[in-house]
Amino acid sequence: MKTLVLTSSPRQTGNSTLLAGEVLAGLQEAGHDATHRDLNAVIDGFLKDCKACRCADGQCGIKDGYHDLFFNEFLPADGLILATPIYWYGMSAQLKAFFDRMFCYVAASYPSSTRVLSEIQGKRIGLVLSSEETFPTVSHGIVHQVQEFSRYTNSNFAGVVHGYGNARGDICRDPSAPMKAAHQFGKTFYKAHATDFKIDTPRAGKMWADPISTSAA
Repeated sequence: MKTLVLTSSPRQTGNSTLLAGEVLAGLQEAGHDATHRDLNAVIDGFLKDCKACRCADGQCGIKDGYHDLFFNEFLPADGLILATPIYWYGMSAQLKAFFDRMFCYVAASYPSSTRVLSEIQGKRIGLVLSSEETFPTVSHGIVHQVQEFSRYTNSNFAGVVHGYGNARGDICRDPSAPMKAAHQFGKTFYKAHATDFKIDTPRAGKMWADPISTSAA
């Protein structure tokens, strides 16, 4: 499966980036076509007023790497891994800009918006977080936003890896072993159990299959 891993920490060796590296390694170990992109090297600016800066042919007027990332790597991807440190109980500005800039291509003023709206849907999405604070609800704002994006785009939110650290590399000393969890998350990303039920969702009476008996007949 084609998977895009996006990191967004301004620290190139930050803790969320280290975790994302383990997810990437797990994806590749499982045989998936996984690509890493650092949003700091792609996005030069935030969303602007499209009425003021959209080109005459309908293209976005912001000249940076976002167009190529969006069309050549995000839209064709089956899965998306989003990695960010927790800043003020939200995602980094770089990652928020990734979502905001989508507006240029889903708005009716973009000539190919119908195609974009079709291809933006149905992805499997994972979230990778790092924070110094360990309070149980520290990640709830980001998790909810990504969950709602997944719901809105008919995508499947597969789960979260959250490690704790402050200084670069602190994440490797977290006793909850998030680096190991991140690797396993990538390795099982497309086959791990992930559900988001609606009232009319068909589902079996049992969540897990009965164990196969090994006793002699």
